[in-house]
Amino acid sequence: MSVANNGIQCLGFGATSKNEMYLNCHSYYSLRYGTMAVETLVEEAVKLGIESLALTDINNSTGMVDFVKACNDAGIHPIAGVEFRNGDEYLYTGIARNGEGFRELNEFLSYHNETALPFPSSAPQSRQAWFIYLPGKVPERRLRDNELIGISPGYLNKLQTSPWRDDQSRLVIFHPVVMLTRDDFELHRNLRAIDHNIVMGKLRSSMTADPSHCLVSPDLLRCAYDSFPVIKTNTDRLIADCGITFDFTTIKNKKTYTGSRSDDRILLQKLTMEGMIYRYGKDNPEALRRIQHELKVIDQLGFSSYFLITWDVIRYSLSRGFYHVGRGSGANSIVAYCLRITDVDPIDLDLYFERFINPKRSSPPDFDIDFSWRERDEVLDYIFKRNGRRHTAFIGTISTFRDRSIFRELGKVHGLPKEEIDMLVKYPDDSMNENHVVSTIYRLGNQLLDFPNLRSVHSGGVIVSEEPITCYTALDLPPKGLPTTQFDMYVAESIGYEKLDILSQRGI
Repeated sequence: MSVANNGIQCLGFGATSKNEMYLNCHSYYSLRYGTMAVETLVEEAVKLGIESLALTDINNSTGMVDFVKACNDAGIHPIAGVEFRNGDEYLYTGIARNGEGFRELNEFLSYHNETALPFPSSAPQSRQAWFIYLPGKVPERRLRDNELIGISPGYLNKLQTSPWRDDQSRLVIFHPVVMLTRDDFELHRNLRAIDHNIVMGKLRSSMTADPSHCLVSPDLLRCAYDSFPVIKTNTDRLIADCGITFDFTTIKNKKTYTGSRSDDRILLQKLTMEGMIYRYGKDNPEALRRIQHELKVIDQLGFSSYFLITWDVIRYSLSRGFYHVGRGSGANSIVAYCLRITDVDPIDLDLYFERFINPKRSSPPDFDIDFSWRERDEVLDYIFKRNGRRHTAFIGTISTFRDRSIFRELGKVHGLPKEEIDMLVKYPDDSMNENHVVSTIYRLGNQLLDFPNLRSVHSGGVIVSEEPITCYTALDLPPKGLPTTQFDMYVAESIGYEKLDILSQRGI
């Protein structure tokens, strides 16, 4: 019996396995390509009874932290990966065996982002990641032990005449997921037209996914391979070998400034006491009481290195004669005042340290420090060189599709002239906008609202990490020329980073 659904032919209904076959799923972080949020992908997978899922967004790992968290909450086994492309050309998909494999994929991606070199047609060597090619993209050389070939349901009819007819040991099930259902294909096509900056009539099939690339039920997908048990076994083994997890409970910032937490505590105490004499003189019982209380809390919560790293930045700027202003809730700390991070006296203004740091605070603390716009880049250069580019990065931001940008982008791909687009943007409720094209733009715009559009860089947020930052994300290299995380400040906070805001003011 043959049953067709979403382009997949069901050849029979044999016994099913609990392992799943979703090795190439895209979220909307595959910018202007994917059609669903990470959370939506996981929620729908739960409804279908899917137990394992791989997120492999195109040339980025932006959504991986959120994906792992969502999978943990839903009881799904998460797998990390990246799909590598040059433009519209699919090259291969990397699947991480573990956290080290995820780091390898991120470092490979970061290198090409930094150098602006195209990805090679052959995957890099890796110890902890698998790479999956598609038929027609398989290198002519002998495949390495960690290289596989993905066979889609649509390719099964060609398998008997393929080079792998007699040896299927490297073949795995490969069904890309870009949409929830075929109904989302229209949104996908509009995203692709926006990405290529062309009208819909010029969009070619090579620019889009196949309409069948939906999240189908595991039983339906698996039964398409009933006549190919070796492929199913290979896929099960691959999934069993892979997984990703993050620790969401610990601080990810550089753990120590001196190399020892106890030495950090001693150094911070010494510097603070010296600063107390500078700020208050030798005999100030209230200052001493506050300092002792703050130092105890700072040590207990593991923030000594964070204070020392910030102090080091201030020490450098003072040595260069750069003026700075420390502000925000950090000004509530007498330790920060004694270290000259801020110039606000919390005793004089009756400020409470607990507003800055306390065990019950849900969001991590951060220092906001303003420098002159002429001198800020030199301070940033020092921070990156002092702590190393593998462990230091700007925090990224993600701009989203909003009302005006949606009207302009969809207006262009649907062929509206500039005057009509301007009319739609300025007067969206005007009766002149009541036509079929505008109705389509409104319908698609509601689906597109708040989708990620572009990755950019935070105005001043910097993180200094204990582990290489590529353990958690790949890095971009915006025009500033400094590594930038592909995730934003909210994701950075959720994984355990406290940022240091290095800002600038023209008034300084």
